[in-house]
Amino acid sequence: MRRALAILATAGVSIAAILAVTGYFLFTRPHADPLSKADAIVVLGGDDDGRWEYGLQLARQGYASTVLLSNAYSDRPAVLSDFRQACAASTGSITVLCFIPDPFTTRGEAMYVARLAEQHNWSHVIVVSWNYHMVRARYVFHQCFHGDVIMRPVPRSYDFMLWRWAKEYAYQYGALVKALLVGCDSV
Repeated sequence: MRRALAILATAGVSIAAILAVTGYFLFTRPHADPLSKADAIVVLGGDDDGRWEYGLQLARQGYASTVLLSNAYSDRPAVLSDFRQACAASTGSITVLCFIPDPFTTRGEAMYVARLAEQHNWSHVIVVSWNYHMVRARYVFHQCFHGDVIMRPVPRSYDFMLWRWAKEYAYQYGALVKALLVGCDSV
């Protein structure tokens, strides 16, 4: 009985260590691609963490003249106010388009971008999201969008406590498995 418990404990610790190390490489290390001009900048839904401003900044720097902002938090009044302000940021040289993905997921965002890309003959997009979302978002966009994708994380630090990283790793692992299984609806 003790031997079986020792084996189970060793296996549990080993699996946790493997998931932690793999998670570090998948979700914590930087995954930014070099910037180049694109047809559109796609800012994925998420926290009000500067991502909308970063997407608009990339457009002002000349990387694309169209910015797509996904509203994945339409029920939070403070965030919604900032989102509406970002949606009103169109200028003579920059077009800002805001959308609510359907389904309300990264896959829904990628499917929307693929449909818009087909309508506008886009072949190259820049996608902005959290650094820890880069691997999964890249995978989903490559499933749904048949063009070049540049992944850019929001330029910020993630000073999370260990429990928050554990929660994020668990979520990202689960969502990555889901992305592998679900695929992308035809667009």
